[in-house]
Amino acid sequence: MKKIFISTSIPYVNASPHLGHALELVQADVLARSHRLMGDEVFFLSGSDENSLKNVRSAEKEGTDIREFVKKNYLKFFELKESLNLTLDDFIRTTEERHFNGAQKLWLNCEKDIYKKKYKGLYCVGCEEFYKEEDLIDGMCPEHKNKLEIVEEENYFFKLSNYEEKIKEIILKDEVKIIPESRKKEILSFINSGLQDFCISRSNERAKGWGIDVPNDKSQKMWVWFDALSNYINALGYGSEDESKFNDFWQNNELKIHVIGKGINRFHSVYWLAMLLSAGISLPKTLFVHGYVTVDGQKMSKSIGNVIDPKELVRKYGCDGVRYFLLREIPALGDGDFTYEKFEKRYNSDLAGGLGNLFSRTMSMVNKRNLNFEIKPNDYFVNKNKEIENKVQDGYFKFNETLGDIWELISFCDKYIEEEKPWKIEDEEKIKIVFSNLLYSLKNISKMLKPFLPETSKKMENQLKEMSKAEPLFPRYDN
Repeated sequence: MKKIFISTSIPYVNASPHLGHALELVQADVLARSHRLMGDEVFFLSGSDENSLKNVRSAEKEGTDIREFVKKNYLKFFELKESLNLTLDDFIRTTEERHFNGAQKLWLNCEKDIYKKKYKGLYCVGCEEFYKEEDLIDGMCPEHKNKLEIVEEENYFFKLSNYEEKIKEIILKDEVKIIPESRKKEILSFINSGLQDFCISRSNERAKGWGIDVPNDKSQKMWVWFDALSNYINALGYGSEDESKFNDFWQNNELKIHVIGKGINRFHSVYWLAMLLSAGISLPKTLFVHGYVTVDGQKMSKSIGNVIDPKELVRKYGCDGVRYFLLREIPALGDGDFTYEKFEKRYNSDLAGGLGNLFSRTMSMVNKRNLNFEIKPNDYFVNKNKEIENKVQDGYFKFNETLGDIWELISFCDKYIEEEKPWKIEDEEKIKIVFSNLLYSLKNISKMLKPFLPETSKKMENQLKEMSKAEPLFPRYDN
């Protein structure tokens, strides 16, 4: 049994969760479920980033106490565990004591690379990051397309320049593997432009008293990214009296996967690695960097008003309907667009009309004939199923392609039904062969869908075991 650590990033709780958050959570959940099916011991982590300045400002704008504000919004993210059927082992809030203790321990273990200086720079509250003028697009933040604030104060800095060559070597050799290759090239280009020391604190005044104190200097709060990145190890007990889980799943374990969005690749692929190297802590193994869910071609934005609430989608179309769209329609390694028209088209064609129709018509025909027989598929169907199973096993991280392979088998079975026309077959032995092939395939489809559509897989498994009258897997939606 191998140990696997899998984490999502932790989102700011300045607003409610949207479909982009759901994408990352579902992708990570598929990985966690897949490894559990392999017999591996999994620790699957998510959480909420509650110490950011943008949270403070959103609370002020709403006229709400910051502590109450982040608690209210954290719950909305935590509730996605049930809405999306996530197999999380832990959910860490960065306002918890265990997180404070771990973040401060990490700071102290990095002290040899920390110094204080006066600084003036351009700061984006949305990114919680300083930018150089040459990084801006038309004077705006490249991520949020807004004007930056000029900040001038005395802060602590981390000597990132000390780790430039080491991080470059680690990434070039895939000691930390960045997926896809295009994101790896972006990071190498960033490193080659020259790494500069980065600011890791803000004045208590600018932080409005919110956040984690810098050890031995209560006039400063930790920069939110320095504290937030440590959540991965803090949830495992780093900085606590019992660090056994930290040692088992992180320090002495190679299989550590971060699932993150492309907008925060730099923080994980450069800053996080440097902090870990400085503190003498082992590095993650894989950074899987996904794209964005857009709406009619635009990035989701509260200001634009195009945010899609995943819980509302689940209420209307069911959990597996939403999971399927996110995993099949959104390219695993790139951006994908959401519209209700696209969602319903994919749902009706693939789920209601594809898998659902194949399952119900097969089960109905078997029950109508009152057939009772041992399933013995022919070699042709056994080989086809093995071909698809091999593709699925090779499709790690390629969620949309893997589902496409499974649907290839569904289409294959549909075509077989149309060719054989089992409703016309009178010969008892031949009909047993036909339904053996179909039921064998449905059992395999159910098995392969377990990490992706767990509720659907369970329904199929139960009905196939009992050979009961088929209950519809997916109701059809028509405008």
